[in-house]
Amino acid sequence: MHSPLYYSFATSADTTQPSRDTVPVHTLADSAYVPNDSLLTNDSTGMLHTDTSEKRVKIDTFDVKISKDSIDAPVNYMALDSMVLDVAAKKLYLYGETDVKYKDVNLTAPELSFDQQTNIVKAKMKFDTTGKVLGQAKLVQGDITTVSDSLEFNFKSQKGLSHSSYFQQGELYNYAESVKKVDAQTIYALRGRFTTCNYDTPHFAFRAKRIKYISQKVAVTGPVGVEFEGVPVLPIILPFGMFPMKHGRQSGILPPQLTVTQDYGLGLEGLGYYKVISDNFDVTTRFDIYSYGSWRFNLTPTYRVRYKYNGSLNFSYQNTHFGFKGDADYNKTKSFFLTWGHRTDSKARPGVSFSANVQAGSSSYTRYNPSNAILDQSNGAGGSYSQPLSFTNQLSSSISYQKSWIGKPYNLSVNMNHSQNTQTKIVNLNLPDINFNVTTLYPFQPKEMAGSGKWYQKLGVGYTGSARGQASFYDTAFSWQQLVDTFQWGAQHNIPISLALPQLGPLQISPGFSYQERWYSQKTFRSWNNTTRKIDTTLQKGFYTARDISMSISFSTSMFGTLTMKNKNAHIQAIRHTMRPQFSIGYKPDLSKSYYRNTQVDTLGHYMMLSQFDRTTYGSFGYGRSGSIGFGIDNFLEMKVRAKKDTVSKQADEDDEGLKKVKIIDGFGFTGSYNLLADSFKLSTINIYARSTLFEKINITASATLDPYKVDKLGYRINQYAWQGDRFSLGRITNGSLSVSTSFKSKAKDPKKDKKVVNEYDNYDNLTADEMQQQMEYIKRNPSEFVDFNIPWSINLSYSLSFSQQLQSDYTYKTRLTSSMNFNGDFSLTEKWKVGANGYVDVTNFKIPSFTMYITREMHCWQMAINVTPFGLWPSFNISLYPKSGMLRDLKINRTRTFRNFSN
Repeated sequence: MHSPLYYSFATSADTTQPSRDTVPVHTLADSAYVPNDSLLTNDSTGMLHTDTSEKRVKIDTFDVKISKDSIDAPVNYMALDSMVLDVAAKKLYLYGETDVKYKDVNLTAPELSFDQQTNIVKAKMKFDTTGKVLGQAKLVQGDITTVSDSLEFNFKSQKGLSHSSYFQQGELYNYAESVKKVDAQTIYALRGRFTTCNYDTPHFAFRAKRIKYISQKVAVTGPVGVEFEGVPVLPIILPFGMFPMKHGRQSGILPPQLTVTQDYGLGLEGLGYYKVISDNFDVTTRFDIYSYGSWRFNLTPTYRVRYKYNGSLNFSYQNTHFGFKGDADYNKTKSFFLTWGHRTDSKARPGVSFSANVQAGSSSYTRYNPSNAILDQSNGAGGSYSQPLSFTNQLSSSISYQKSWIGKPYNLSVNMNHSQNTQTKIVNLNLPDINFNVTTLYPFQPKEMAGSGKWYQKLGVGYTGSARGQASFYDTAFSWQQLVDTFQWGAQHNIPISLALPQLGPLQISPGFSYQERWYSQKTFRSWNNTTRKIDTTLQKGFYTARDISMSISFSTSMFGTLTMKNKNAHIQAIRHTMRPQFSIGYKPDLSKSYYRNTQVDTLGHYMMLSQFDRTTYGSFGYGRSGSIGFGIDNFLEMKVRAKKDTVSKQADEDDEGLKKVKIIDGFGFTGSYNLLADSFKLSTINIYARSTLFEKINITASATLDPYKVDKLGYRINQYAWQGDRFSLGRITNGSLSVSTSFKSKAKDPKKDKKVVNEYDNYDNLTADEMQQQMEYIKRNPSEFVDFNIPWSINLSYSLSFSQQLQSDYTYKTRLTSSMNFNGDFSLTEKWKVGANGYVDVTNFKIPSFTMYITREMHCWQMAINVTPFGLWPSFNISLYPKSGMLRDLKINRTRTFRNFSN
């Protein structure tokens, strides 16, 4: 094995001409010589001496002419085997893993030659005696890497020609029989092929006779065809092609998707244009059109200023036609929908934040949306359709401004809220909603306190103030007069006073006092009308106030108990029970008696205490005075178990003895109170709750409200305990809820790949809450596009049950029960095939409003997905075939068919 030879040279053609000695020798006898040195001059005596009056002049006689055809930088080269220099022909030959570097050009090849006169380097591939390729010519310049069978490159003009070349431009992998490089950014290819598949024999490719590449900008072709596995698809030939290769946002046309729906006919969805106006602003326009006359327009501008704020707005207007003109069931509906999301960076202005999350529009939009979706901009410039609105009955919006004064004990928030029920078509507005808070101040505490201080120094005073205006109207009959008539405002002030007393052994004592005042803009007067046999209601506008005072003292402590097993080798080593009882005494005078009226509510003679400040912004204070005793107990149960012996590494929750803590019950308890001063119903309802995580897999949360009193046939309470009488009972459960959720999945085939996917999802931390919700809804609607083949199988289940007794408008009680279950899961049939399903089950009505199943095929650089929704409001099926490359994401072969199910 030879040692590599390293050389460096700068080329020129006869650049050094013969010249005289640069330091000529002269004598004083030379009459032609006139000294020009300030150190030697002749005086009148003929003697030599120094003379400082004359300056010394230095003459440089070096004179070299640079040839016009020389290169402007040295060439460094290396050869592992040998080098041959032909001096006469001015050529250099390198053999054995050669490496030549010139400025930003790096050329490697098994062998190459360099012509000093033309500045052209030639390289070619080499075979061994068996015909095996030992190496190819590789040229790297800038971000372009070319691997060829042979190539020629001119160092001076930076032009080159290669044959049978492979090179990569952005996401494109390219091959061409001949490649001509005209400069560092431009390449011409003859009889070329390009693809986003990185296999040597790609699964698919575009083939054209002539192609022009401009680095990091665009690839332009003449007539271009498509081939799969080397087989051309003859009917698919485009007259020309333009393939953007720029990174980041680029303006351009957004291609549509073909779809077919039962009610709207053949349609083109998503046709539009994306325009980049500046680095901080862009606009997307999309248009949907259907053969039966319906259409929809979307306008979506987005804006961003790095480290300051970002946001997006989407306005959608649709014109929906049902049936055909002249038919009896013909219907035409116009509707709109508006979304706006905004978020500021917390570092832009410390202590100040502004955010917005707006969803508003016509109620009919959510029901008659042709694509059953709204535009989602979370996937980039092009956007996608997501978030099924047919199951959305409630729309809400919020705009919030918050300010905290740094170093000051107060903060301010200003909010505007909107809620809209698409079934009742009622819109409720809260604007503005202003809150001003002062954190607890300690007026008797010195600025510099030593030790724990005196007890009175821990007396704290706080303040919370708020003001709110609200209005209601029907979205189908909006008028400014209706908005003014329904508008009301209110304010609330709360001053809490607390005292943190020193702990008395295991007992913590906390006294407190609170003063509240509310301002109202209207009163409600209700009276029973014997003629109409119903309650008459009248409103009176004005300025009204109400006050309330309460005081309390609470006691709390914690008790522990541990059961230790005698057998040290037992799996369960100990069980620990923690109990936290609490006890309080409170008093509240009756300051609201003057605005309560005992009013008849039905024809049977039932009466209820109704306040004149019901249905106001802040509601009414409670009726009657109260001298209550509060009680409650919270329990926590856990155990220590011995870890499995086959554990390879120590877990984070294990101690040095190999014991692991396992929670049995995260929380279980109840709370209630007893009013000593009440004339009836002294015992309050009992609130019961429980939380647990079984086997670290099953999450269970339950709560219930127990009413200890009996009721009559109409549901009205009777002042008699449930356990009194012949039949013993602890009471009635008036409302409760239960939720159970769990998820299971197999181990990842490649843990490193699974970790990479987790890191990609961390990017969602920069999304707003609205963008995050849209992204999640898009994943739910298109699960086949987010399949993880690294997980062989997974399943997620959740169940929820809730019921409550609600007072109706006719002042009767009715129990409402809801029960539902959500599920989703998938499993791999093979390494490339996966099937899955997700759905929502309405257990109460024994219906499945939403169910989607899918099957997907992973094809390396492409992916095929089939989504089927067999029943529900919008039954549909979809077949799509699309490349994984982001550059070709609009090149989707899609077939969609949607049907309208009017029975739902």
